[in-house]
This record gives sequence, C-alpha cells and structure tokens, in this order.
Amino acid sequence: MHYYQFNIGDYASHTRNLSLLEDLAYRRLLDEYYLHEHPLNPSVALVARHIGMQGHENEVKFVLETFFETTDMGWMNNRANQEIEHFRAKTEQASRAGKASAARRLGTRSTDVQPTNNQQPITNNQKNTKRPSVAAPVGVSPEVWESFVKHRKAKKAQLTELVVNTIAEQAQKAGWTLEKALTECVVRNWQSFRADWVAPQAQRLPGKDVAHMTTPPPPNQDAALKKIESDRKNAVPPPANIKAKMAELTKGMKV
Repeated sequence: MHYYQFNIGDYASHTRNLSLLEDLAYRRLLDEYYLHEHPLNPSVALVARHIGMQGHENEVKFVLETFFETTDMGWMNNRANQEIEHFRAKTEQASRAGKASAARRLGTRSTDVQPTNNQQPITNNQKNTKRPSVAAPVGVSPEVWESFVKHRKAKKAQLTELVVNTIAEQAQKAGWTLEKALTECVVRNWQSFRADWVAPQAQRLPGKDVAHMTTPPPPNQDAALKKIESDRKNAVPPPANIKAKMAELTKGMKV
C-alpha cells in the first residue's frame, strides 16, 4: 500500500505520552508496515535499521511492545491488518469490475461475475442501499463500537470517517477518550457529541459573572459608617441655655 487513512484525533489521543523519538519511530513503523503489507521482522535491531533509526533501538522496542503484538511471523498490528484487508478487497472488486466491463465491450460475459442459479442479479435499488463500512477506531472496544453503529442506524444517521473524527476531536477537547464519548452518545441517546455538553456547570456561566461567583462582603466592611451611626445614637440634646442662644443667633436667617 502506498496510501492509508490517517486519523489525527485517534493518533493524538493514543500517542500524547510518547517522546519525540518514540513518535517518530511509531510513524516510520506504520509506514514500513503498510508499504510491505506484512509483519515486521522479529529482530528489533533489524527493524530499527529498516526504518533508519539505528542507535535508537530502545525507542523502537518500546513502540513495538506498546502498539504491536509479537507472533511467530513477526511484529503485527491488528488495526493495520484491517486496513490492508479492506484495501485488498477494494482492489479485487475493482479488478473484477474492470474485467466484466471489458467482457461486455467484447460482447461476452466474464465467467466470474455471472450469477448462479441461486443468485439474483443486483438491481440499482440494491446498489443504492449499500453504505460504506467504517472500521472500528483504535482504542474503541468491539462492544462499544457495535452499540454505537446500531445507535446511528436506529437514528437513520450516516456513519462516516468524518463523523467519527469530529466526535474524536470534541472528546479530546473535553479530556475524554473516544470510547467514553461514543458510550455517552448511546447511553444519553445523542446523535453526536460536543465537549460543551459535558463541561462542568461553572464553565458554562456566560462571562463568569463575578456577582454570582464571589462571597458577600463582611459585616464590618465600612467601619466609618458604623462609627457615625453609633455617635448618632449616643448623642444627647443640648441644654436649654444653648438652645436659646442658637435660636437668637439664627433668628431672621433662612435655614
């Protein structure tokens, strides 16, 4: 294979703890695996040499032990195997379609596409009902993926790589795994998933209003006002001679 799909969200969620050299090793190991379409050599040293990382066998070994399985045939990656099988099936289908087209142009029928006695010809309506299948993303268990696929079908919603990638991006924003987000969709009967749907309540307050997020002022916040009020209560009326003097002074004045 000289081409394979790369899910940025899935890759980032599963490799965020890798060092730069480990991340480089993982990408080169995947390229090597897809290019030759067979398990990697059991020898870590030879694998490191094949991907141009001599002297970094420790990083290569860590990635192999984390993301690959060791077998009698060498190091294998289940997700990559699924993609390779899907690619081969599409290639075989295209080859058979090409042979059938050539046979029709020559006025003959290719024997490998003729229907048997128990097989009915495929009609246009049957072709239109077929939907492209999406492989289970890395890190999602078969049980959760099967439940999510059934959930999307029940809602008559399309299931594409774009849909899965969008949910993965939103799950990463929320700090969730893709499997947890898909489970939440099924449990809560959601058609999709957004990070702000599961954000804490405090983060959803518009503008984070300070009046709603701070405590009331303490009772002794304004001591000056309290002093004035106390002096007013403790004050006594002036003597009669003082009142008479004040009346004499203010006589004829506008107050």
